[in-house]
Order: sequence, then structure tokens, then C-alpha cells
Amino acid sequence: MKFYYTMEQKTELKRSLGLIDATSLVAGSMIGSGIFIVTSAMARDVGSAAWLIIIWLVTGLLTMSAALSYGELAGMMPNAGGQFVYIQRAYGKLVSFLYGWTVFTVIQTGVIAAIAVTFANYAAIFFPVLENEIGSFGGNFSVTNKQIVAVVSIVLLTYINTKGVKTGKTIQLIFTLAKLIALFALIILGLYVGLKTDVLSNNFENMWDASKTVLNTDGSVTVTKLAGFALLGAMGATIINSLFSSDAWNNVTFIAAEIKDPKKNIPRSLFLGTLLVTIIYIFANIAYLALLPIQGTPNASTVLENGIMFASQDRVGAAAANMILGNTAVFVMAGLIMISTFGCNSGLILSGGRLFYAMANDNLFFKQATILNKNGVPAKALWLQCIWACVLAVSGKFGDLLTYATFASLLFYILTIYGIFILRKREPDAIRPYKAFGYPFVPMLYIVVTVLICFNLLYFETKNTSIGLFIVALGVPVYYLFLHKKE
Repeated sequence: MKFYYTMEQKTELKRSLGLIDATSLVAGSMIGSGIFIVTSAMARDVGSAAWLIIIWLVTGLLTMSAALSYGELAGMMPNAGGQFVYIQRAYGKLVSFLYGWTVFTVIQTGVIAAIAVTFANYAAIFFPVLENEIGSFGGNFSVTNKQIVAVVSIVLLTYINTKGVKTGKTIQLIFTLAKLIALFALIILGLYVGLKTDVLSNNFENMWDASKTVLNTDGSVTVTKLAGFALLGAMGATIINSLFSSDAWNNVTFIAAEIKDPKKNIPRSLFLGTLLVTIIYIFANIAYLALLPIQGTPNASTVLENGIMFASQDRVGAAAANMILGNTAVFVMAGLIMISTFGCNSGLILSGGRLFYAMANDNLFFKQATILNKNGVPAKALWLQCIWACVLAVSGKFGDLLTYATFASLLFYILTIYGIFILRKREPDAIRPYKAFGYPFVPMLYIVVTVLICFNLLYFETKNTSIGLFIVALGVPVYYLFLHKKE
């Protein structure tokens, strides 16, 4: 197929987003459904209120230190593609392509698919007909109404974002404000109601006594006390839940070419957005601990008896809301998560297309992705992203892919931040409007801690991490295929 380029087809993005828009994208992309769910699994893994809060605090500090470090690279290279561009400048085209390949095949599209399906799952609470199966194929594959809703939401948000960055930023800002207000309400009301009881004090009575709780297939529970290296191992394994819930903050760097005064506004938005979300996440977990006992009983008759550990389907946010609002909380929380996931996907879809646009400009993606439509948007890149995300949403395999890719994602964060050290040595005279906070200690601390987490995951999650590395490695022959096509 040939593509003919006309004079009207633009290839340069326009700067039209301010600091508030960029901060909204950072916060909005980070807050999805994770904060309402993952605390249950983390509670089972460590069984301690104090260690639970510490894990969320460490997650916040790691995220903020990474964001503050990225600020230096963003100031040096305020171009579309963000992290892809930083990695290329530090390590060359092959490594940057492997990052872009992993983002396209799994990370960005997989997250978009997962969030769209979560949106559809909660829509089914209002419309139970969405649970119905449309048809099955081969006995192992079926399509439900929920999957169709997920696909429609991805297509709709992609279409909206092709209408121009101003339209996309308006949707993003509205939904980010809505979910921030709702989360603040959940926190304030949760603390107001919870602090009238002794639940919080009981949770912190033996706050350093850690344990791992496993629900067996026969319904019984096995509790193993944790201390020393066993505790560190459990924390290192379960922190992946909070890190994943705090991810996607780097998406703002993908749209650097459309941000006004990016050398100042990107570092500021990274700091403000990650700080805001870190505070919200920590207080949300304190609210959970004020409303629900961390320990619980599976298959109990009440939300309170289930506790945080055994909240129904791990929906700890819904369980907490139930303690505030009663039975109506199911619908209130479903509505909140629908708002949260819809707004989150808007930001992910908006930013992801810009990364693939940058790859295409380097002849490392389909050439048509370089073309901007009449609204100044890389529409073809957005639609390519949309198609693959929809395939993952219908296939139902995104969950496995995300598990495999999380490890690879952490490795690319480490590489990117280590790139600061490489570029400081290689290009000492390069213009750096913003320099990484606490350099070299803060960036190095992030690298050391994240490397330890990766080693921990290699040990405890060997299968998933190995498959993740295999997905990255598959990009090597694809890279040389693109080089061959270029020749």
C-alpha cells in the first residue's frame, strides 16, 4: 500500500498545553482503578498496617524521585516521544526501539485494554445485561457485551483525541477534577466516619507484626509470620502492586512537543502531579484502615468481617464506601471507578500516540504515523494504538501481558535515569534548564532500590519476569526488519 503526502498534511506538533494541562495529564494518567483494589492483595502479603503504609510511602518517594530525575531529561529534550527520545540519546536506536516496541505491544496498549475492561466491568453493575455472552469460539474463547463496551470506549476516546489536543485536554481536565473531588470526598468522609470508631487504633495496635495470609482452595487460611529477609522479600514482591497503581506519570513526556515552555512546565508538572497522587494514595489507605480491619475472614457475612484482606473481589474501595454509605455504596463506587478509568484512558490514549509518532519520525514505526491530521494530531498513530488495544481487550490476554511487562517497564525506568549519569559525562556542556533534584544521590537511590526490587522479582516471580524479558527480546529482529525496510 502506498501513502501520498500532500501539502496539507502536517508533520510538526503545536505547543498549546500549559502547566495545569500537563499536571492534569500526570495525575489523571496515574489514577485508574488500582488504588481501589490492590490494597487487599498487599494486606494479605504483609498483614501489617504500618508496613502497608510504608510500602505506599516508599512507592510515592520512588515515583517522585524518578519524576524529578526525568525533569532534567525533559528540559534537555523537550520533544515528542519523551522517554523514547531520552533512551535513544543515551543508549542508541536499538535500546530506544526495544522500549517503544514494549510500550506498543504491551505496556501502553495493555494498560489501555485493562482499564477499558475495568470500566466495562463496573458499567455492568448498572447494566447487568453487559454480563451476557455474545458468542464463543473454539470452546476456549468467548465475547461478552462487556468486551464490546470496552472496545467502544477505546474507539470513542481515540476519536475524541483525533479532534485536536484542545478537545483531548478538556476531557482530561474534566475527568481528572471529577475523580480528584470524589477521592477527596472518600478520604474526608472515610476519616470522619472511621475516626469515630476504634478500627484505626486496633489496626495499629500491633502494627509491626507482619504476616503473609494465603487463602487455600478448600477455603482455609494459612498465616505465616514474616521477619527479616522474609519480610523484605514479601515487601519487595508486593510493592509491584502499588508501583503499577502509581505508573504512567511519564506519559506527559510523550507530549512534550505540545507543551508550552516545556523546559519548565514538564519538570513542574511531573513534581506536582506525582506529589498530589502520592498524598491522595497514602490518605486513601489511611481511610481504608480507619474504616475496615486489616485482618479479615473470607466468605464472611458482612463487609466489616471480610476486612481489607478479603474485601469482595479485592474491591477495598467499595468496601470502604459501604461503611460510609451502606448498600448504595456499590453504585457510588462503581460510578467513581467508571469516571476514574475513563479519564485515565483518555490521558493514556492522548499521550501514547505521540510516542509512536516520534518512533515513526525515526523510521522505527509505520511511516504513516508521522502524518498529522487537520487538527494537528497524529491520528494514524492513535488509530494504530487503538486497533491493538482493542485486540488485547477482546482477547482477554492483557492481564497476563501486563504481569510479564511490569518487570521490563521497571528496567526501562532504571535505564532512563542512569542515562542522566551517561549524558552528564558525555555532554557536560549541554543546556540543562532543570537539573535532577539531589543529583547524584536521589537518582542513584532510585536506581539502587529499583534494582533490588527487580532482583527480588526475578527470584520470587521468575516465570513472569522471564517472559517479560522475552517480549523485549522479540523486538530485536523487528528492529532489524525496520532497518532493512529503510534501506
